Amino acid sequence: MDAAIIDYLARYAHFLFGITWIGLLYYFNFVQTEYFKEAEPNARVDAFSKLAPRALWWFRWGAMGTFITGVILLGYRHTGLTSDITIGATLGTLMFLNVWLIIWPNQKIIVESNQGVAQGNEPDPAAAAAAPKAGLASRTNTLFSLPMLWFMGSSAHLSSGGIASNANAIIACLVIIAALQVNAIVGKQGPLTTVRGVIVSGLVLTVVLAGILRVL
Repeated sequence: MDAAIIDYLARYAHFLFGITWIGLLYYFNFVQTEYFKEAEPNARVDAFSKLAPRALWWFRWGAMGTFITGVILLGYRHTGLTSDITIGATLGTLMFLNVWLIIWPNQKIIVESNQGVAQGNEPDPAAAAAAPKAGLASRTNTLFSLPMLWFMGSSAHLSSGGIASNANAIIACLVIIAALQVNAIVGKQGPLTTVRGVIVSGLVLTVVLAGILRVL
C-alpha cells in the first residue's frame, strides 16, 4: 500500500478516535460530574451501574486508538517533528496514561461498588478513595486537552520551529507539564474543581506553553 495512503488513513483514524475520546472526556467533566452533584442517590447508583460502564468503554478505547494512531503518524513523520508536535504528543501521551493507569482503574472500583449497591450489597469502602483519584486525573486531562489540541493544530499551521532550535523552550514546557502531572497523581484539584476553573486554567496553560515556545 502506498505510504501516503497509510499516512492519511492513520490521520483519519487519529481524528476519529480523538473526537470520541475527547468528546467523552468533556461529557464526563462538564455534564456527568455536574449532574452527579445534584442527582438523588438512587439515580447516581443507577447511572454508575448502567450508563458509566458504557461511556467508559468508549472512553478508554478511544484513548487507546488515538494513542496508537498517533504513534503511527509520528513514525511516518519523525524527520519532520516540530517543537509544537513534541509538546502536543507529550500531553497526549500523559493523557492516555492517565486514562489507563489512573482514571479507568479507579472508575472500575466505583462502577463495581455501585453495581453491588444496586444488588443490595454494601458500598465498597475503596470507592470513597477511588473517586477523588479518578476525578483529579480526569480534570488534569481536561486541563491538558486545551494546549494539546492547540499544538496538534499549530504543528502544521503555526509552527514554532524545529526541536533543535527550541531545546530550552521545550525543556521549560516539559518541566511545567511534569509538575502538573505530579499534581494529578498526588495533589489536589484546586482551581480545577469547577468547570469554569478547568476551562480558564486550560486556556492559561495554552497561552503559557505556546508563549514559551515562541519567546525562549
